[in-house]
Amino acid sequence: MKVTAIRLIIGLALLALALFLSSKLSTMLDRRIAKRTHINAGLRYTIARLLRYLVLVIGIVAVLKGAFDLDLTSVAVVFTALSVGIGFGLQYIAADIASGFILLFERPIRVGDRITIGDDEGDVQSIMLRTTIIYTNDRIAIIVPNSRLVTQRVINWSYGDPRARIAIPIGVDTSSDVDLVTKTLLRASEDVENVLTDPEPKVQFLKFGDYSLDFRLLVWTRQPNRHAQIKSDINYRIERLFREVGIEIPYPKQELVLKQARDDLDQLIGPED
Repeated sequence: MKVTAIRLIIGLALLALALFLSSKLSTMLDRRIAKRTHINAGLRYTIARLLRYLVLVIGIVAVLKGAFDLDLTSVAVVFTALSVGIGFGLQYIAADIASGFILLFERPIRVGDRITIGDDEGDVQSIMLRTTIIYTNDRIAIIVPNSRLVTQRVINWSYGDPRARIAIPIGVDTSSDVDLVTKTLLRASEDVENVLTDPEPKVQFLKFGDYSLDFRLLVWTRQPNRHAQIKSDINYRIERLFREVGIEIPYPKQELVLKQARDDLDQLIGPED
C-alpha cells in the first residue's frame, strides 16, 4: 500500500477526532451518571475511563483500516512479534498497564479512596493507564506505578465499611490508679470532632512496662483522612486532663551513686596510723 500525503493527513485527522470523541464521550457519560445519586464517584470514573479507552481503540483500528488500508491480520502478526520485545524491554511498563486495567475492573482502589502504601498516605485523585495519582494532606501529588498497587500491600481506609478505628497509645506512672486513668482517657475522647459515639470509645490496659503502665485509647471515625488531626486533638485533651487529676506520664530514670573509694578502703583495712 502506498501512503500518500493526503492519506496521512486524513489518518492524522481521524486519529485526532478519535481522541476528541473519546474524551468528550467519557465526560458526557460521567456527567449523566453523576445524576444518579446511587452510583458513587469511583464507579462513575471507572465506567467513563473504560469507555474512553474503547472509543480510542476503535478509532485507531478505523484509522489503520480506512485511511491506510492496512491488513489487520498483518498488524496482528507484527504486534505478536513486538510482544517478545515488549516482554524483555518494556516489561515494567506492560505490567503497569495491565495493572491499570485490573484496578479499573476489580476496583480494589477507587477514585476518592484514602489509601496507605508504604510510607505514603493520601486520597486517590485519578487512575490512569500506567500510573495512579495520590494527593497527601499537604496537597503533594504522589505518582505511583499501578503495578505497586496490585502487587504490594495496600491499606484502603475507604474500602467496605467507611468507619476506621484509631489507636492512641499512652503510658502512665506505675503508681497511677488504673480506674482513674481509664475514666480520664474516655473523657478525653468526648466531644472531639469526627470521633463517633457508636461504636463507643474504648480503653485497653496493654501491659506492665519497665517504667510505665501502658494503655491504649481506641476511637472510631468516618473521616480516616483526618486521623492525624484527631490524634492531635485527643492528645491535647489527655495532657490537660492528666494535669487536672494528677496523673503523671513517666520517663526512664537513672540513679548515679558516687562512692568514696578512700572511705571504702578505710572500712576494709582500717585507718592508717
